This record gives sequence, C-alpha cells and structure tokens, in this order.
Amino acid sequence: MAARLDRIDMNILTQLQQNGRITNAQLADAVGLSPSPCLMRVKRLQAEGFITGYSADLDLRKLGDSLTILVEVTLEKHRAENFQRFETRLRKFREVVECHLISGGFDYLVTFVVRDLSHYQSIIEALTDDNTGIAQYFSYVVIKTPIRRQPVPLRQIFERDED
Repeated sequence: MAARLDRIDMNILTQLQQNGRITNAQLADAVGLSPSPCLMRVKRLQAEGFITGYSADLDLRKLGDSLTILVEVTLEKHRAENFQRFETRLRKFREVVECHLISGGFDYLVTFVVRDLSHYQSIIEALTDDNTGIAQYFSYVVIKTPIRRQPVPLRQIFERDED
C-alpha cells in the first residue's frame, strides 16, 4: 500500500522535480511553510525513499552524437533465477538507462544510450554470449523523441478529485 502524503508533501515533491536546486527558503515559501518545518519534511521524504536523488537534465545533442535504442528482450526460461541473472548482468552496463520487466509478448523493455551502432552491437553481443538466458531480442533505434515529460505530473496521477 502506498504511503499517504498530504498536499504539502505533494507540493514539495512537485517543486523539487521542477527545480532540484531550489533553496530551502524558496521551497518553504512556494509550499506555504516556514523553512524549518519545510526542511524537516524534505529530510523525511528523503529518509522514506520518496526522494531518491537530485540530478541535472542534459541535452545530449549538445555533447555530441549518440543513439538511444529500445530493445525488446525475451528470456529462454521464466524462473526467478533467470530474471535475476539477466538483471544482474544488465546492471553492469552503464549504457543501460532504463529496464522494465513488462507483461505482454516479451519480458523486458530496455533502453540503451550509446555512441553508435557498433558500440551497441558490442554490448548486445556481450549479453548474448554471456549465458544471460536471452532467447531473442529486437532492437529499435529512436529517431526522434517528440514527447518526454519531466517532471512527472504528480497531481494528475496521485491526487483524486474529492466530489
């Protein structure tokens, strides 16, 4: 069961998603608290794992050429140890930026960010040659990302209209 957060907690999370570098005084003002209680709430949200870190959003195009590749992976066997072995091996590749165990026609949807196709090919060959249990995989090169929402719309997802 999900923990119950009040409106102020949700406002804090929303503000921090929009600007993780906001000062505590600015955050307190934005959510209608004094600085000390605001800081206590932020520390509690961190301690309880709601806030897992702070980072910068980067425009990779400005850094140079890169490719984003989505990969559907189906495992040979569907036992807990097979999933664990695959996930453990996948974690060793820093180029893996997301991995989802999903329902449907395949087991995982994995997102890689790589220099080029040969970089990706070396990774996928290492994965398939390393007894990770992959039965098959299909790769899709991302041409364009027309929608990428950050921050996550917390209010639309987690707050219910009270009629």
